[in-house]
Amino acid sequence: MLLGDFGTSYSKFLNLSSARPKPYIIASKALTSEHKVTIATGHNGKRFSERYVNELTVLARGGEQLISENDFVLLDCGSRDIKFIHYIDGRLNDMGWNSECGASMGFTIELLARYYDLDYHKLSVPDRPFSVTCGVLGMSRIFDAVVSGIPDSEAVARFVMGIAINAYRFAGSPTKLYLSGGLCDNPLFLKSFPCKVIPLGRFVLLKGLEAIATQRNG
Repeated sequence: MLLGDFGTSYSKFLNLSSARPKPYIIASKALTSEHKVTIATGHNGKRFSERYVNELTVLARGGEQLISENDFVLLDCGSRDIKFIHYIDGRLNDMGWNSECGASMGFTIELLARYYDLDYHKLSVPDRPFSVTCGVLGMSRIFDAVVSGIPDSEAVARFVMGIAINAYRFAGSPTKLYLSGGLCDNPLFLKSFPCKVIPLGRFVLLKGLEAIATQRNG
């Protein structure tokens, strides 16, 4: 059985029929009809699957599998949007999905690194952020800052910090936050949160799909 998390920029797969299932990634622009799966989630999931499961449902199941605590907040930051789940006493208490304030957040951060030839592993957390409500619209703050004489690395760092703080507030401003998605690999983004952040990696939604698939076949 093949599972798929079809994101806007990248798609993740897990073949449960393998002797040792290991997740792998394919750029979404490279997808073809050959990548059809049994169960899917994600922005393009309905196009490539026999069965589609809502991303918030899958995120919740993935969180249940990977987080041992009864009380937690799990935030998923994708290329296109952000979403979170909040558990209290082992039960789902709240959830949210934002494709407007989180518009193209992950995509924009990746795009800026390529445009300015920056390495997020080498950038320091700035003293203050830009006020950013959207990845796309926030880019104008960077261009204005660079024109005013601020180094492009500093401007981008302020932008990333602003994005992180916006996502943190959207998730309810918790004291501790579990993070899902490709931005788990971005140290500047992780350090820009005003709380403790525990990255779970890119495959949380696949873990949720695996739990759903196992329950289905059990």
